[in-house]
Amino acid sequence: MTTGPALSAEVVYANSLRAAADIEGFRMEGDGAVTFPQGRMRIESTRSADDGQAANLVLWCPQVLPDHVAIRWRFWPVREPGLAIMFFAATGLRGENVLDPTLTPRTGDYQQYHSGDIRTLHASYFRRRYPSERALHLCNLRKSPGCHLVAQGADPIPDVADADPPYTITVIKDGFRVEVWVNQVRSFAWTDDGATGGAPLTAGQLGFRQMAPMIGEYADLEVHRLG
Repeated sequence: MTTGPALSAEVVYANSLRAAADIEGFRMEGDGAVTFPQGRMRIESTRSADDGQAANLVLWCPQVLPDHVAIRWRFWPVREPGLAIMFFAATGLRGENVLDPTLTPRTGDYQQYHSGDIRTLHASYFRRRYPSERALHLCNLRKSPGCHLVAQGADPIPDVADADPPYTITVIKDGFRVEVWVNQVRSFAWTDDGATGGAPLTAGQLGFRQMAPMIGEYADLEVHRLG
């Protein structure tokens, strides 16, 4: 991928997300469907958005990623309203694998992720679920547990009707520093001093979250080690 900030050549994880075999070992939380109609991973809820939080979902990647990495993927917004989030640096409260069966079961309800028994950062880079989000497009960064809003910046992706995807999303997790980019535009940068939500997060897992009735597509997930 060439769109976005320059990254090192060292790739610690790569997944094209082009076919069902690419997501063996991934785990869906919530009632969702994953298909590949365009040769890229499409995620959608199988429930009505009228079901509220019960209609939302998270798809976890099983790979544990180190700290000091850039996470990059291509994103196609297909249907809105809705919302897309990337969870990253996710672990259990005691450092467990986020898919550890001893953790409390999760079903896509947001409270289970922001105030449950996991620690994670979550970047919402496409927010179109509610009228206020559609009126002013912003990206948010939250730190959990506690759902602390720690950074906010502009979301440059147009509405679906005017979008020209794919958009390259880059999340930089470099120790205390977090940045989110859309193509060549940096939405925000934040430095975690440990004063909010406990010590800075380090290694962990990533997960794709969507709020119904959104449909999104994803491809070419790459994780680069930072120099």
